[in-house]
Amino acid sequence: MYAIYVRHLALPGSGKLSLFTMADVLTYVLPLMLFALLPYRAVAQTYSHVTLGSSLTAMGNNSFWASPSGEFAFGFQQFRTGAFLLAIWFNKIPEKTVVWSANGNYIVQRGSRIELTTDGQFVLNDPEGKQIWSADFAGEVSYAAMLDTGNFVLTSRDSIYLWESFDHPTDTILPTQMLNIGSQIVARFSEKSYSNGRFLLKLQADGDLILYTTAFPTDSVNFNYWSTGTVGSGFQLFFDQSGYINLIARNGSKLYVLSTNTASTKDFYQRAILEYDGVFRHYVYPKSADSSRGKWPMAWYPLSLIPANICMSITARTGSGACGFNSYCELGDDQRPNCKCPPGYSFLDPNNTMSGCKQNFVTQSCEKASQEKDQFYLEEMINTDWPLSDYQYFQPVTEDWCSEACLGDCFCAVAIFRNGNCWKKKIPLSNGRIDPSVGGKALIKTRI
Repeated sequence: MYAIYVRHLALPGSGKLSLFTMADVLTYVLPLMLFALLPYRAVAQTYSHVTLGSSLTAMGNNSFWASPSGEFAFGFQQFRTGAFLLAIWFNKIPEKTVVWSANGNYIVQRGSRIELTTDGQFVLNDPEGKQIWSADFAGEVSYAAMLDTGNFVLTSRDSIYLWESFDHPTDTILPTQMLNIGSQIVARFSEKSYSNGRFLLKLQADGDLILYTTAFPTDSVNFNYWSTGTVGSGFQLFFDQSGYINLIARNGSKLYVLSTNTASTKDFYQRAILEYDGVFRHYVYPKSADSSRGKWPMAWYPLSLIPANICMSITARTGSGACGFNSYCELGDDQRPNCKCPPGYSFLDPNNTMSGCKQNFVTQSCEKASQEKDQFYLEEMINTDWPLSDYQYFQPVTEDWCSEACLGDCFCAVAIFRNGNCWKKKIPLSNGRIDPSVGGKALIKTRI
């Protein structure tokens, strides 16, 4: 049992007890050995086998394989008419919250099928028989199982995991799950779209755990907006059974605590997710009214979040920032970013406020800029800025001078005035934010 646990949890070091001091043994190794005896990721736990030749067809929301307790399910979840996601979700709560998906970038239609073939392949095909996704592994599969940890596994005759969803996370990690060196999770595009979005969390080869914006629509990293600063020492991000999320070193010591826990995994469902807004949040959900005790809502409740203020965390030379181009980010009372459009602008996609904004007016003609000057005015916004979008800078000047300079310039979409300094900004505006720490004011040009 211990050898299997070491394989799956990748216990720091070579696994030889002689590498640890007695203090290490008592502090790190012994608790892990005791944890290995618990019925979580050990292959000895009881579950119903999914036998070779079994399949599920996307027909509704009742096509799934449940874990023994029924707390998790693997199967097809319909999230809009005729559109299905092959996923794992919390099965005993009304929200049926998804924690893993196979085909977020390639949604399938009714009639698609996931099959554990008689020769041990695990394949998702669309209604025409075209392969959409398959599990990649080496070895001979004997059966599959949905475990009570939320991990779906393909298992050999010798009860070795040949493939497991925990090794291929999408945007979420669960208790007993970890991210090893080189692993990453990618935020989805929006609340209602499961395709890859604009943010990712990666444990780099150098040991640093970093939140990045991506060069969307690719998954290439763009801008580092948060990190643990653990270059040369980070080894695993571990969401332990007690509900703590720690970055640990090779010797098992804790390097960085991402989230502490005030709710037990016995009484609360838990998950940590990099959400579509770029924030990594640790959530809990009472398993029953008794677990809630009137102190917790019967809903997902955030225990922690990283970074604390996403609006002020991203100032990238490329990309749009925390929100879309030509918009600005404002942190709400619930600590969630709200993306908004400045006066004279509206959302490109009203159903996705992170899509960015467009001008609602005919822009100023460069051939007749001076003549059209009287057809425009500047709307004032306090404590607002779009850093790095400027193309001209002047100081010391007055606010009136700054305003006139922008009104007479066809390229100027916004002027920022702060303490005698004037910046002219051009379209598209990026890294927009409104916050008391910004100071000064933005002067937004719009047509009368």
